[in-house]
Amino acid sequence: MDAEYYFSGGRQLASGQGFNEPFLWNYLDDPQGLPHPSHAYWMPLASILAAAGLVLGGTADFAAGRWIFILVAACLPPLSAALSYRLNQRSEAAWLSGLLAVFPVFYLAYLPTSDTFGLYMLLGGLWLLAAQSPVKAPSLRGVDIAPFVMGTLSGLMHLTRADGILWLALALLAVLVIPQPEGDRTWRGRLGRLASCIAGYGLVMAPWLLRNLGVFGSPLSPGNNKALWFVDYDDLYAFPGSLITPSRWWESGVVAIAQARLWAAGQNLVTALVVQGDIFLSPLIVVGLWRLRGIRSVRFGTLAWALSLALMSLVFPFAGARGGFYHSGAAVQTLIWAAAPAGLWAFVEWGERRRGWRVVQAWRVFRAGILVLVIAMTAVIFQRRVLGSDWRHPAWAQSQAAYIELAGALEEMGIQAGDLVMVNNPPGLFLASGMPSIPIPDGDVGTLLAAARQYGAKYVLLEANHPQELDDLYQNPGERPGLHLLRTYMGVFIFEVLEEQGTAEVAGG
Repeated sequence: MDAEYYFSGGRQLASGQGFNEPFLWNYLDDPQGLPHPSHAYWMPLASILAAAGLVLGGTADFAAGRWIFILVAACLPPLSAALSYRLNQRSEAAWLSGLLAVFPVFYLAYLPTSDTFGLYMLLGGLWLLAAQSPVKAPSLRGVDIAPFVMGTLSGLMHLTRADGILWLALALLAVLVIPQPEGDRTWRGRLGRLASCIAGYGLVMAPWLLRNLGVFGSPLSPGNNKALWFVDYDDLYAFPGSLITPSRWWESGVVAIAQARLWAAGQNLVTALVVQGDIFLSPLIVVGLWRLRGIRSVRFGTLAWALSLALMSLVFPFAGARGGFYHSGAAVQTLIWAAAPAGLWAFVEWGERRRGWRVVQAWRVFRAGILVLVIAMTAVIFQRRVLGSDWRHPAWAQSQAAYIELAGALEEMGIQAGDLVMVNNPPGLFLASGMPSIPIPDGDVGTLLAAARQYGAKYVLLEANHPQELDDLYQNPGERPGLHLLRTYMGVFIFEVLEEQGTAEVAGG
């Protein structure tokens, strides 16, 4: 749904609809109705780039919406190689890091689509390069504009993901601690660098913060504030959103609160080991980071990773464990790829001391082995997640293909394109059919009907992926008070929402 959401936002922008969407995908900001102001939970940069691709391509096709993301992905190998060379001062290490970015195993399925993984990797890698060395502007007589560049990149990272604001804090810290020329160590000089950093951030973020202030009454997206008080992941779909409160969170109990955070930390560490470190590279990466620990960008990158882990484990444990850390950790992935060769060199040098290995020969053998493994793992994961068992009907497109077929069935039934529908994945249905939609809320039939009547939904599409409290309705989809079963199609039960007087008639027999 992430890619579908960002792409649908891009289509709205490209068609002149602005930051508005004809669907809801959660109720956290207690929306008044449709159309709804977009990006009340997620940030807009991915949608902006998708819109740019659509405008430049002159079409509304998904292929046009994602070509900029493919270009971003293509920038990652040379960026990883450049960062690696800056850290290791070895061309062979740069080549290895670049090739690791060419075959990124778990990330490859997501890089060429309208999602934030590639953007975060690119912006994070550029941020680390800017933190490592001064950035000179010839037009400003060689003045170091690194603070402004880091602030701008931090702004772009925040415009990509809500946790990107962490990178502004790191940029401000970097500006204060990075060594400066003798004449620029005064408080006036430090304040000037801080102001330059904040100016770069504000240049990017000020328009969006002002938009939020005008639309939502607060500079930050309201949905993210509610996520602080989740007691389980399904709270993301709670109705009404006003149910999610600090007092409810506290009443869940200290034990439950602590257990959720321990569970999230465990899940996120597994993500670090399996996804970021490709399992077998993790020891080399840890050794490499330790070996390079004296380098400024390595210190800041490691700190950023640790802060992301803490944020997605302790502050947003449910969102973090269900993909948040997977996304936010991508910001330091170029550093991870750059650190792996340093760890391999340390291992080879250990073998020379203890086993009498020939360093160059051992490096070549192990480098070849690493590349064979990452290529094989990338191919296997890509085949499973993208191609599936039948390449003519790729797995990555099955959800959209099913919604296109479902939309055809709705049309055959006489359901109008403007009728509001409740469905599991509103952005996906909108892209497949153009129909306005709202999500099926977490809760029982009573909660579902309350949401349907508040927003005027006429139909409910109940799929195999549904809230637990609707399991009985899915297993026994007969007539219910307020719901009339119209048809079953491809495992989806299509219900009509009855008017309240109809509810009384059905309930009365």
